[in-house]
Amino acid sequence: MTSERLESPLLAALRSWPILAGCGAGLICGLGAWLDPGGFYPAYLIGYLFWLGISLGSLAIAMLHHLTGGGWGVPIRRILESAYGNLLLLAVLFVPVALGAPSLYIWARPEAVARDEHLQWKVEEYLNLPFWQTRAAVYFAIWVVLAAVLSRWSAREASARQRRAERRLIRLSGAGLVLWGLTVTFASVDWVMSLEPHWFSSMFGVLFMGAQGVSALSLAILAAIALRHEPPWASSLTESRLGDLASLLLAFVMFWSYVSFMQFLIIWSGNLPEEAPWYLKRNQGGWDYVAGLLATLHFVVPFLLLLQRQVKRDPQRLVWVAGLLLVMRLIDLSWLVLPTFSPGRLWLNPWLLVTPLAVGGFWLTSFAWQLASRAAIPVYDPSLAKETLDGHSAPAA
Repeated sequence: MTSERLESPLLAALRSWPILAGCGAGLICGLGAWLDPGGFYPAYLIGYLFWLGISLGSLAIAMLHHLTGGGWGVPIRRILESAYGNLLLLAVLFVPVALGAPSLYIWARPEAVARDEHLQWKVEEYLNLPFWQTRAAVYFAIWVVLAAVLSRWSAREASARQRRAERRLIRLSGAGLVLWGLTVTFASVDWVMSLEPHWFSSMFGVLFMGAQGVSALSLAILAAIALRHEPPWASSLTESRLGDLASLLLAFVMFWSYVSFMQFLIIWSGNLPEEAPWYLKRNQGGWDYVAGLLATLHFVVPFLLLLQRQVKRDPQRLVWVAGLLLVMRLIDLSWLVLPTFSPGRLWLNPWLLVTPLAVGGFWLTSFAWQLASRAAIPVYDPSLAKETLDGHSAPAA
């Protein structure tokens, strides 16, 4: 079995071209922040959350694999580690969100708070910029430290201290998933739900967890399929493992859809004046078509396709399903964020053409560098040893 680092033409291209696109888009973003802050910052928040969700979802799926084991995680483990390795970069890229808080959040504008009695006590207790910034720093500290320790201990599995590292990974992953769930919940409340501080939902954090799982696994499948002709992945990404990954993706799609529908059903049937208006803004003036598009292309179509065995085990078909889910995740974030600033009227924010590219250019370049610097396949993964004992073939030498 090989543990050599991968030198792929695809990774070589990703280490150079995306950063150029990111820098170019970043210059345009700087212009947008200066000329049109009211339009730019919502678009930047959407693009930022898209890439952050992939990194955080990768962190959760990697910890899930450490806890449960299984051959399904072998071909994507290094991909997941490279994705969540970008969390320190994303902490830096959060700066524009912090700087644009007054343009994004009504509770960050003293003149608006002064006119709203109900908002005043929320600002006093929780929604104020110093506390909001402190909480953001805590979230990133937890994510970055957790990611760094997981990567370090994962690398130690290839040493003589393999079993000790394996036990540490299992213990850390159990506690880490709890920390991940708590921080993702609070971050989704702070950064998205507080865009409309009079509205609340106890399922909002769970909704983001499911969505992060969908986007992270979709990108991991895309990356593994793109690299499937390279020697390490050619023997590791078997038809059976690809089918397992597609089945897990189906589970995440169903979970996200269930939580989304239940949140809507509970709030709509309750018909409370502090809750129902949030959906009213997103079900009229063109936003209703976006909601229908999400229901169709984020659930119905992927659900029906991923039920089919021939789709789940066919790389050429599965890549279209994973790509579709990533596009729909970006549309889903737009549907969550933009109606706050354009209630009852579909807003085709032009800055959405550059903000995901600006963040994504830096993200993809860092991702490619990290993936190329790691052993392509974790040959000392306990799942591989178990498969060998069971009579299955492990990755070829």
